[in-house]
Amino acid sequence: MTHSPSERTPGGRLPIDRRVREGLRAAIVPVVACALTLAGLTVWTSAGAAGRPPQIAAGNGRVLLPDGSGRDTAAFFDITNIGGADDQLTGVTSTGVEKTLLSRRESSGLGADLIRTAGPVRVPAGGTVTMSPFDLSVTTRTKETRWEAGDMVPFVLHFRYSAPVELVAVVVRPGS
Repeated sequence: MTHSPSERTPGGRLPIDRRVREGLRAAIVPVVACALTLAGLTVWTSAGAAGRPPQIAAGNGRVLLPDGSGRDTAAFFDITNIGGADDQLTGVTSTGVEKTLLSRRESSGLGADLIRTAGPVRVPAGGTVTMSPFDLSVTTRTKETRWEAGDMVPFVLHFRYSAPVELVAVVVRPGS
């Protein structure tokens, strides 16, 4: 914006009140834009539209009694996410077993099933993941100690966003 020489002071400056008005006019647009954005985000969050974090609960832990003299077996859990955002099961640990591995059973189409390592497992918002011998499980190898039906084995489920969940699995006979 150009100003006529008659509007300027003898030193070539604009009068103070004119400079203040022009400065306020230049600042008002970003200030109003920020205020409207903040108000909109506040309403959006207050209404719950921003979502809730994942909230994980797990239970119904079972671990199969190893067959004969073998030490390899599988554990199963039900994992529920009552939160508003997806999470991922990234791993399972246990002080009661030698090793753990997330695994998934897949049909080979040739009569035998394959057991493959599973990557992170999605636990959907508002959903449940139910592990079973026919799909997703935790492959384990027992320590030298022999288990009996009814024994309790501690496990910790680890998630990408949620805190670890500690629970126990009861040792059960296959097919029960």
